[in-house]
Amino acid sequence: MLFDFIARHRDQLVARARDKVRARRAPRPTETELLHGVPLFLDQFTSRLKLTEAPDVGQISVTAAIHGGELLAAGFTIGQVVHGYGDICQAVMELAVELEISITPANFKTLNMCLDIAIAEAVTEYTTRREQQIVDRDTEARGILAHELRNLMNTATLAFEAVRSGSVGVGGSTGQLVATSLVRMSELVAESVAEVRLAGRMHRADRVRLALLLEEIEITATMQAKTREVALAIDPVSHDLEVEGDGPIIASILTNLTQNACKFTRKHGRVTVSIRVTTDRVAIEVADECGGLPPGEPSDLFHSYEQRGLDRSGLGLGLAISRKGAIAIGGNLAVVDVPGVGCIFTLTLRRSAHA
Repeated sequence: MLFDFIARHRDQLVARARDKVRARRAPRPTETELLHGVPLFLDQFTSRLKLTEAPDVGQISVTAAIHGGELLAAGFTIGQVVHGYGDICQAVMELAVELEISITPANFKTLNMCLDIAIAEAVTEYTTRREQQIVDRDTEARGILAHELRNLMNTATLAFEAVRSGSVGVGGSTGQLVATSLVRMSELVAESVAEVRLAGRMHRADRVRLALLLEEIEITATMQAKTREVALAIDPVSHDLEVEGDGPIIASILTNLTQNACKFTRKHGRVTVSIRVTTDRVAIEVADECGGLPPGEPSDLFHSYEQRGLDRSGLGLGLAISRKGAIAIGGNLAVVDVPGVGCIFTLTLRRSAHA
């Protein structure tokens, strides 16, 4: 039984999973995840596996939902939740192969079923509870909308990565999670476009840790870069560097800029995100290799419904909304054309005095 195998080799599996966490690029590992997270993920995965081998799928779902709440309370991100379960599953398979333990088709199916349900149910419960926390803090309606969009996008991206890697099947719970997230995102996008056109975006001043924000964006941006067959490089940022502004607005701007850069960069080209820091300002530059901007004033790109490239997908509102958001939080968004090479979008933000 797989449950007995994991119980006998628990220490080896914890060590192996920690090595995987340390080697991970995004989301970047934390000491809490290494010290407490890996054993927690292994214990949760083992309890699910025991139920799966029983089996009682209904009880597995209930247990997974409880674990999702535990992970939220422990401070883990969605990325850490998904990758944590995946690391444990891979560690079990690799150790079994090294020790020449026979993994039957039935064992393999059980392992994948356990991983599939664990990811889908835990992430769903995690997202639901985090959204409820935001509501409980009396966050403005538009802030909730923007935050929910980001969560749904991260959930769909991570779940799709699990499906594409072959760890789980497209017809399982994780595949359904992708479909559900995309449907909800479409609804929210339609609502948000109407809201943006009718009224200005509400925001609040806050201190935002840039490294954590870029880490979340990197997950989605990396997926888009792979799909477009372009290279993506994001400069490392000091963990204590903070900027002033509204976190969801800054995330929305940078997501839009990196997605546009990947969208318009030539195949096998390069997208670079670099950071320049001065005494009171932080400039985030997103450089692409689109070949240069089409004829016209570069500043016209920030007009609503402006689309100049060959790829006309989208409504042409992204840059207009991004610039409005940058100005609203005391920053700015500008673009420089590099003829024959590409262009550079620069988001300038106020540096937090507490950094």
